[in-house]
Amino acid sequence: MNDHPFTDADFRKSDRSGDYGCVEAAITHHTPNIIGLRDSVHPYQTVLCFSPREWTAFTAGLDEF
Repeated sequence: MNDHPFTDADFRKSDRSGDYGCVEAAITHHTPNIIGLRDSVHPYQTVLCFSPREWTAFTAGLDEF
C-alpha cells in the first residue's frame, strides 16, 4: 500500500505548457497545507512539497520570466 500524500492527487499542468513537458501542481485533501510539484514527463518520480507561503514566493518569481 502506497500512503504517499500525493498518490491519488489530481495534478494539473499549466494551460500555457502546450504539448511539451512541464511541471504539474496538486493540493489534496490529505495535505491541504502542502502544494506538490512534479515533472510531467516523469510523474512517478520525486514530488517537491511547498508550504503555501513558499508556493506564493515561487509563483511570484515566475512572473519575472
